[in-house]
Parts: sequence; C-alpha cells; structure tokens
Amino acid sequence: MAYGDRNRAAPCGARGGFLLRGAAIGALTALLLAGCGGGGGSSGLNTQPSASGQGSTGTTAAPADIIQASQLSANLCSAPRTGTDPSTGQPYPDRQGTYTDEKNWVRAWIDETYLWYDEIPSSVRTINYATPQALFKDLRTTALTPSGKPKDQFHFIYDTATWQALTNSGIEAGYGFEVAIVKATPPREVRVAYTEPNTPAAAAGIARGARIVFVDGVDVVTGTSVDALNAALFPSAAGQPHSFRVQDLDGTLRTVTLTSAQITKTPVQDVETLDTATGKVGYLLFNDHVATSEALLVSAFNQFQAAGVQDLVLDMRYNGGGILAVASELAYMVAGGAATKDKVFERLQFNRKNPFNLSDADTVTPFLSTSLGLSLPAGQPLPQLGLSRVTVLTGSDTCSASESVINGLRGVGVQVNVVGTTTCGKPYGFIPQDNCGTTYFAIQFKGVNNLGDGDYADGIAPTCSVGDDFGHGLGDPAEGRLAAALSLRSTGSCPAATMAGVLQSEPFGRGEPLMSGKSPGRTGRFLRPGALTAH
Repeated sequence: MAYGDRNRAAPCGARGGFLLRGAAIGALTALLLAGCGGGGGSSGLNTQPSASGQGSTGTTAAPADIIQASQLSANLCSAPRTGTDPSTGQPYPDRQGTYTDEKNWVRAWIDETYLWYDEIPSSVRTINYATPQALFKDLRTTALTPSGKPKDQFHFIYDTATWQALTNSGIEAGYGFEVAIVKATPPREVRVAYTEPNTPAAAAGIARGARIVFVDGVDVVTGTSVDALNAALFPSAAGQPHSFRVQDLDGTLRTVTLTSAQITKTPVQDVETLDTATGKVGYLLFNDHVATSEALLVSAFNQFQAAGVQDLVLDMRYNGGGILAVASELAYMVAGGAATKDKVFERLQFNRKNPFNLSDADTVTPFLSTSLGLSLPAGQPLPQLGLSRVTVLTGSDTCSASESVINGLRGVGVQVNVVGTTTCGKPYGFIPQDNCGTTYFAIQFKGVNNLGDGDYADGIAPTCSVGDDFGHGLGDPAEGRLAAALSLRSTGSCPAATMAGVLQSEPFGRGEPLMSGKSPGRTGRFLRPGALTAH
C-alpha cells in the first residue's frame, strides 16, 4: 500500500503522465517530470512531509546510516518478480534479497540523486522503518518555500505496473469524471470538472458542473466518514460499485450507481476555431502530457493551421503535467521554428554531485520540431503556428510540464498571458526508478528556460485572476476564463470582478481530510526514454 493513502490498496500516484527507471545514466531507459491535481482514479496522496516518521518502529536512538553505492543493493528484493518486464521485453532483474536490501537501496539512491539530498533530516535512520516505502516517505527535505508551503510536495510512489499503464496509455481506475474539490473541509463543495467520453460517468449523463452531494449515503457537505468518501470518489481498482447522489446544473437531483473501470484518458478533448471581430482564435483543451497526446496535439495544430487561426487559447487548467518532450513539442507548435531555432526549451539542473555524469549539452531539452514516436511515427515535421502571443488558462492543478510550456515560451520571447489562478508551483522533475516492483519518484532536477528562469516554486501568477466557472462548458465562449481571455485579447485589459460568482478548486494536497482529485502520477514532469546520454 502506498504511504499517505489511508483508504486504498492502490499505489501512491500524482496527476500528469510520466515514466521510468535508471539509477545510473547508462541504465536509464526512460526519464520524466512530475506534479499533482482533480479526478476520478486519483490516489489522493497527502503531499505534506511527515513530521512523525509514520511507519517507523518509533526508535530514535539508532546509529547513523552507513550509505553504500545503490548498485550494490539494486534489484535485491524480498519478493522477486518472475517473468518478463513488459516495458523492456527482458526478464525482470530481481534477485532474492530482503527488506533490508530494499531499504539500503532507497537510502543510497536518495543520497546519490535527490536534488536536496543534503537536507534530509538527520533523525531519519533506516533501521527505524519496517519497509522501504515507509522509509522513502521521510527521505525528503522539510524546508519551506518563501510562502511557507513545503518545498517538496511531490514525493510519491507507484506500483510499477500501474505506473506503466498510466504513463504509456493514460489508463487509470475511475468512473470517467474528473473531480474538482472546490472546498475540501466542511461545508465541502465537490464538482465535476469534466467527463471522459465513453466511460461510466458519460453513460450516466454526468457532465461538467454537476455537484456531488451524497456518496454511498454519506453527506459530502458535512459527513464525518471521510474515509468512505475518499474510497468511493477515488477508487483504487476497477470493478468497485458506488452510489452517487448528484445535482445537475438545472437543479435536478438524482441517484446513480457507477462501477469503476480502467479509464483511458483522452488528453485532447476539445479543438475549436472561434470567429471573433479581430480574427480567428484557436481553443484547445489539453488535460494530460501522456504519450497518446502527441498524435492528438499534432492533429489539433494541423486543424488550426488549415483554419488560419491568428491567436490561441490553450486551456491547461486541469493539466498536471507529464512527459517533458510532449511539452516541448507543444511549445514548438505554438511558437514555430524561427523563434525557437537553436534555443533551449528547458535546461535541467541536478544536485552538485552530478549524479548522472552529464555534460551541459546532456541537460538540455530543445524545442522539438519533429515527432518522437510517442504515438506517431518518429521524425515527422510538426505543424507550427508561429505565434508571438498565446493565452493559457490555468488553475491550481496546472502543474510541472504544463508550467514548463509557459516558462519555455517566455524564455524565447513569446508573450504568454495567463488567465485563471496561480499554478501549482513545480519547477522540478523526476527520473522515476523501479526497484522490486515499486516505482519511486523523488525530485532530482529543477528546470529553467532559455533565459535561466525557473523560480516559480510558489506558482506562476495569473495576468487576469479568474475563478473556475462550472456553470458553462469548457470551450464555451461565455465560460468565465475563456471569456476573460477573449476580452483581454480584444481590449488589452482584464475584465472587472472576474472572481465574483465563480468557484475555484483547492490546490492539490492542501484540502485534507478530503483528498484532492488528481493522482500524483498525473502531475509531473518526466523525460522521454533515452532523453539523456552520458559523456
């Protein structure tokens, strides 16, 4: 069971879509960036650092750890896997070992690769923890950002098989609705942000803006059975039936029973060309940087090119991040080749040990002008709009790789207007590492743009502050954030009173005891397979 997950035997995850493994660069087969944020199928991970060492034996007088190279204990497992690893086609590397071996590996891997390895509390002792997962939970910095939030809110784990399904295909257990936790403590407010097509939620007619008022007979607004609410809202596996009392936007109250299923995310759901008095404006709803989004984004930009759009509104209010290469492809298609030629999309900064033995050139993600083969044949030229200005719709779930799009475009002189609320604040990323069937995510790098800018740990502030308008569909020109973006484009100023009468969901992990909607694996920044090479 993942730490911090009180209700579920599911792996601990995060919002976004990301990938893989590699204790040393020579062994890396995939790299990614990550972050966290609202929907069915989330793990609801509590992202606050543990102050109690929960999961330990309670012993505090243990001797200091003797840390040896992680390669000495890698793949020594208390319960070795057998068979073939579907991600590599090779036999699992697991060998018979013990929990002590697994804990020794976690401790060493953190010491070698964690960005803030020298800020690990000295009170953490390997011998005090029963499992490597419990130990990993406390192997992170306790420092705070300037605003007072934990510097590391993004430390999590996944069952490896579940992680591979999420990042490669966008598959996650749920009902097909994305939940927005507008208020996580009583009186609570839980809304449906959007619904995935061809899912149990869609079949039941549940749509954006619907209010969830009872779950399995428990009052969502005031109920005290929080574990029951979380277990039903965020199912850990397929095949779990739960009863929902929902209030549709027209006021109708009805009860529906939904059974969780393996939901395949549709990362690009709405592509529109809006005719305005000052020209054609493209609108694109983009929800996840997963592998399947590559083909969908290329199709969308081909459509925009054919329509002759002159401006773009990129809606990433619910996009927690994912594969960094997808963010780079997207930014290139927005800005075009002239603005991005020989420029850096994102430069990665690791700890001072240079744990992966990288040269400066190895740390650079360029603006990618051809497809990488994630869901299209590799090497195809990408369409480009060549825009000098773009508007991004944001919220507290806009995280990591999504923030990289904003920061990367600004680094090459593209004017990025941000309409919505402050983003989640994750200029960091992971190289996910599988060991013995658990994939560990510990922050290993910070990303900066072509100008060296990347200090947004407290989020990217909006140009126009606009709450989330659940009374209108996404892509509707009357919807609050899109309407404000169109007004800003035509008048050059923000509409007045844009926060009045609309709702804003709480940031991921800050609304306990009710869990936030997005799983940690859907809120991140990850590198594509083979992205790094060692010199």
